[in-house]
Amino acid sequence: MPLVKWDPFRNVATLQERINRLFEDSFPHSQRVEDDMAICAWRPDVDIYEVESGVILKVDLPGVRKEDVSVEVKDNLLTLSGERREDPDIPESRYYRRERTCGSFLRAFTLQAPISPEKIKATFKDGVLKVSLPHPEEDLPRQVKVNID
Repeated sequence: MPLVKWDPFRNVATLQERINRLFEDSFPHSQRVEDDMAICAWRPDVDIYEVESGVILKVDLPGVRKEDVSVEVKDNLLTLSGERREDPDIPESRYYRRERTCGSFLRAFTLQAPISPEKIKATFKDGVLKVSLPHPEEDLPRQVKVNID
């Protein structure tokens, strides 16, 4: 009887595919336009960190066109939304495997204090959206000249 070395990772890919199918069957993506805000197809990763001038958000958006990204501020809520489109030149029947999610996304962040939308700057380069939020006016140190009589 031959000895077979046990490999605990041999069936991990098969298990992952079964789990993915289970979730896809249980929670199908909505195709209705009005559901786009409620159920987003994917959720891009965001880094948020502080610099001397304010707060920076960096959002990974590979494969997303600049025209398909929106940055809005309303009532102390910063909303990032957009869409990664499917390649129309590749029919569904030609795919062997699809792991890159396409569709709409929506991320919203509550701002600590009101910030004038005109002071917010956003750039998009190499698939990364960078949003620069200045510190609120009241947080900045102020120097007041006092006249002494």
